[in-house]
Amino acid sequence: MYYVLLSGGSGKRLWPLSNEARPKQYLKLVNHESNSMERCSMVQRVWQQMKEAGLSSGTIITAGDNQEELIKSQLREARIALEPAARDTFPAILLSCAYLKDVLGAAKEDYVTILPVDSYTQDSFFKLLPRLEEVVRLSGAEVGLIGARPSYPASKYGYMIPDPQEEEKFFSESDRAEERQQLKAFRLISRFVEKPEEKEAQELIGQGALWNCGVFCVKIGSILSQAGEFGLEETYEAIRKGYNSLPSISFDYQVLEKAHRLAALEYHGFWKDLGTWSAMAEQMSTNTQGRVLLDEHCRNTQVINELDYPVVAAGLKNIVVVASQDGILVADKNHTEGLKQLVQDFHANPRFEERRWGTLQTLDENGEGENKVLTRKIKIYEGMNSSYHHHEKRNELWTVLKGEADLILEGNKIRLIPGKVICIRKGQRHAVKALKDFEYIETHIGESQGNEDIHRFTFKWDEIGLSQIL
Repeated sequence: MYYVLLSGGSGKRLWPLSNEARPKQYLKLVNHESNSMERCSMVQRVWQQMKEAGLSSGTIITAGDNQEELIKSQLREARIALEPAARDTFPAILLSCAYLKDVLGAAKEDYVTILPVDSYTQDSFFKLLPRLEEVVRLSGAEVGLIGARPSYPASKYGYMIPDPQEEEKFFSESDRAEERQQLKAFRLISRFVEKPEEKEAQELIGQGALWNCGVFCVKIGSILSQAGEFGLEETYEAIRKGYNSLPSISFDYQVLEKAHRLAALEYHGFWKDLGTWSAMAEQMSTNTQGRVLLDEHCRNTQVINELDYPVVAAGLKNIVVVASQDGILVADKNHTEGLKQLVQDFHANPRFEERRWGTLQTLDENGEGENKVLTRKIKIYEGMNSSYHHHEKRNELWTVLKGEADLILEGNKIRLIPGKVICIRKGQRHAVKALKDFEYIETHIGESQGNEDIHRFTFKWDEIGLSQIL
């Protein structure tokens, strides 16, 4: 059995922290299952749970090209299938299956289970995953699913509805009744209902409905065989190359709706989709993060502050406050589900980014044309390095604040220490490697700013030629 963690998407449901450069699944706001006081991201938490369940060796992460740096900064050991463009879940799963076959050596007869990285659940959930292959085989289903038993009539989740008549017919045979006992019960699913109103949700629960956890178990070959429908060969290279030609189709539409039989394992533990600030706040180990002071009259209120300025809250009830470089949110927890639509017209460049080698924080930007100026603080972790690259439309001025690093500038190695100032001209090839945790102020002056004008040669430090040491 192989496993795919779908980690695409760059929505704004957790604005102002989540954006194109730092989607919600990489925000370090949740807690490890085994240590409730240690903060981690959703993808780190799920990866650790897969690891503790003994499943990580056969697991990959599928995400956009622009998320590779971020994933490597949090999970250096992860293997990543990279999407060249934003498409829906079916193209992502098709690409994942091709990666498993070509890179990990999976056979078409092998099974793969796909699951999202933004579910908050217990370790026991992951112990169910290996059983899905057996459920698919015994039930004759095309897809195996996991449904969580609802704890309340939620209107924010999708529901899967069992088919009692089909189940009675299927399990009426004595050998299958024995199989049912052996598997501790699986359900045959007839249909899905997406985000019903609370009253309808209560009725569905009365019919034995389960929350849809977004988990799918299928045979790798059955997915790869559909590549031909879109004129593509069943290889990772071919699907990546032709990815832009694939339509944005969900796995539900392309596969689930066409399936003749679906079988689901029932999960009885805690499960939650952390898609809103209200849901996220409930999983925080403390009511505050950053420089925050809550007075004694605050109730059911969480404040997250990424700024250097203090935030003081007095007498707030049922409120979430989030302050970051990209904006400030103050919201009643009962009104956080519509946040994505509320801020959809905000298109400012992200002011904070994480990379595998460190972080970037925008401090100021102004000017026009050839006189654009961008100032940002850059941190590089000890032992890490940037790519060897150059810029065509800007000069850069570096001022070292902290630590020690080597700069390679046009084949010359220069030692950087606090107080050192250096100018990098347009077209000059350069890279930097931190000998100790390293911080500097980088000012861009010219027609381009930020990441739009980077022409890379290599990320490997040992491949960069040196002519002398200054």
